[in-house]
Amino acid sequence: MSQPAGPHPTTVVFDLGNVLIGWDQSLPLSDRMARDEWNDFAAEAAFASLNSLADRGVPIADVIARAAYSDPRHGEIVEAYYDRFPLSLTGPIDGMAEVVAELKAAGIRLLGLSNWSAETFHHAPEVAPAINELEDIVVSGREKMIKPEPQIFHLLSQRFDLVPGRTIFVDDLQANIDAANRLGFIGLHFTGAQQLRNDLHELGLLPPRADETPAADEVPPANVEN
Repeated sequence: MSQPAGPHPTTVVFDLGNVLIGWDQSLPLSDRMARDEWNDFAAEAAFASLNSLADRGVPIADVIARAAYSDPRHGEIVEAYYDRFPLSLTGPIDGMAEVVAELKAAGIRLLGLSNWSAETFHHAPEVAPAINELEDIVVSGREKMIKPEPQIFHLLSQRFDLVPGRTIFVDDLQANIDAANRLGFIGLHFTGAQQLRNDLHELGLLPPRADETPAADEVPPANVEN
């Protein structure tokens, strides 16, 4: 975790996929392909690169056409994936709706920055309503630029008048955290709601939960009669 050198953070920017909302690319075709089969296809067809094109704002029809150009079967599978895209969304990440609600109640400004196709983004807040609690979201497919490119972080800062040194950025991918840190943001690598809560507590944004068990050296000694 990159500790702030200056004043208290005032803003938290959330990535969405696998931070506020679960995403599993193998699920849309799980009735046709076992996970291992999907993984083999994804490697063969360079699905990650194709998906990044959609995240960058390339129309999904063009992404499908690119997949089909190398292999018609690839095009059919990619088309089926996007037709069934909502099935890839597994629901809210456990504990994150509560983190968002507590930050909002504490007066912290909340924003989003996500690599996501503009054509499928509307499904996200339907599946994870906490997304609706964010003030606004920079969606890569709308801006035609993606993380970890510095340009999208600059756009975020300019659009919302952010001071990077007072802005926390939360993402599940280390490459995106590294990019944010290089630009002066306070990057937090997301691995789960409890870990994030602990990091935010260390940064002074959240109090400890009332139901948390104190550490051993914090437990008061039992009363002993002499």
